[in-house]
Amino acid sequence: MSELRLSWIAVITVFFMALNPFALAGALSSSDEKIPIIFDTDICDDIDDTWALALLVQSPEFEVKLITVAVGNTPSKAKTVAKFLEIVGRTDIPVGIGVKQRDGAHRQDAWAKDYKLSSYPGTVYEDGVQALIDTIMNSREPIKVVAVGPLPNIAAALERETRIAEKAEFVGMHGSVRLGYGGNPKPSPEYNVKAYVKEAQKVFTAPWKMTITPLDTCGIVQLEGEKYQKVLRKNSPLTRALIANYHAWYRQGLINENKNFIGTELNRKINQKLQSSSTTLFDTVAVYLAMSTDLVRMEELGITVTDDGYTKIDDNAKVIHCATEWKDLGAFENFLVERLTK
Repeated sequence: MSELRLSWIAVITVFFMALNPFALAGALSSSDEKIPIIFDTDICDDIDDTWALALLVQSPEFEVKLITVAVGNTPSKAKTVAKFLEIVGRTDIPVGIGVKQRDGAHRQDAWAKDYKLSSYPGTVYEDGVQALIDTIMNSREPIKVVAVGPLPNIAAALERETRIAEKAEFVGMHGSVRLGYGGNPKPSPEYNVKAYVKEAQKVFTAPWKMTITPLDTCGIVQLEGEKYQKVLRKNSPLTRALIANYHAWYRQGLINENKNFIGTELNRKINQKLQSSSTTLFDTVAVYLAMSTDLVRMEELGITVTDDGYTKIDDNAKVIHCATEWKDLGAFENFLVERLTK
């Protein structure tokens, strides 16, 4: 084949990828090179973690080495992850139980209460922090640690083995740089940082490459209208598990809010919400950033985590890659729907 013909093929390929918002993902998935991932999640506290988990397992770009569960009653939360993975046929993924802070229930208990973690066909690590360390240290290539919750697991891993920061890259849903919750022009002390500030400070100052989606970008992602309806109508094992978790999570939230709800009124409110839209899908953006940054504007900013949970721009602080603005939010929503319904 002549060099001229090869050059024209290259031009056409670049042109096609510029027109197609899914071109990059498609090109990545057709490659034999997969991105090794550890996913650290505080699933069951907010439902967006479950949407992020669904996106993760639907993304052929990734080789998911481990999922660790963070915050609260982590053994109970691990049941939700394991049951979901078994339903969608991904029991090749090990589950690690992270640092436990308390006993008690969480908002997706009803969905996984009858599931026995011992029945999971894959591997379950009782010490998820050590499993995270071992996975990184034994890897022949750098691993991306994608964290979508508060950071007690990651901080504990750094405490035990500082060298993980030399062999891994951190991608997180953390912080608020210029915009707060709901696009508020005033930054917020974002939950994943504020809930465990000292742990966030340890992670944010570790010597690894860091990429984050702060509220500036992840805080305005929500599926509504036809986009949400496509997910709702799909009726695959994955979307059925996703919506069933959404139902359990939303129902328990309403009960926590008002103990006097009776059956008919409770079910009306649940159906009204579940038939109309998702909640804010913060964590899905961190999963996307682990494979691509094409749809967001990235800035390299020095970021300090303050003692009151803010992530402030500081020229003297460690430089972090921050997704501070969307280039095309609609294209990301389309990408998310396409992945979840493929």
